[in-house]
Amino acid sequence: MEGYSAIVITPVKNSLENTLETIKAIKESIGKYLYFVYDDYSDPSVSEQLESNATKLEYNYIHLSSLTNTPSPNYLTVLKDAQQKCLAAKLPLIIVESDVIVQKDTFEKMINFGNNTAQSGMVGAITVDEQQHVNFPYLKFKGMPKQPTYTERSLSFCCTLLQLDFLSTYSFEFLDQGKDWFDTTISYKSIEHGFKNHILLDVPVFHKPHGSRPWKQLKYTNPLKYYWMKLTKKRDKI
Repeated sequence: MEGYSAIVITPVKNSLENTLETIKAIKESIGKYLYFVYDDYSDPSVSEQLESNATKLEYNYIHLSSLTNTPSPNYLTVLKDAQQKCLAAKLPLIIVESDVIVQKDTFEKMINFGNNTAQSGMVGAITVDEQQHVNFPYLKFKGMPKQPTYTERSLSFCCTLLQLDFLSTYSFEFLDQGKDWFDTTISYKSIEHGFKNHILLDVPVFHKPHGSRPWKQLKYTNPLKYYWMKLTKKRDKI
């Protein structure tokens, strides 16, 4: 699609304050992007706010009731719809979760790196805390030189670019419908199909861990309750 550099998506489940911060930062990004906010059955008051802000903050609002009647999480539905949009528009996909704040040049740097790197499949921005220290989920890269780094380890979808060539090669229709989250699987599929994944250790984004899914904070505050919910409610299947 002429003039646009990528399609950007943010999946949302409640967490309105964090989400609006994410959206406002994306609105200030350098470049021109098609932006979609996917509302995965948030509480009615949150959905109303997300829909009413769409015009002012310049994003396309999609309530997942228009795509599926399955209770959340519906990340697979989001990914499949986004992939179809990218293929139709011939644009790469950038996923930014609703607990991440990008910088004005984050997308520009990710896209430039991907375009200038042979066999690029996925490009992730490193996540940091308020003190600019590497934080979850990229602690495995802590202490490494601040430069683009090839990796065979999985990339998170906190802030990640999926190249059009990869999206054209592997269909998300083949993903396991029994899972909830797909960053690990898709990272490995990129490599399996001959692409290379990189983490940009010199392109930081501010991440509030689990801010998009507050119930997961129980993993640290009340681990017994977290694993009980994970088991009995079948949540967080990776």
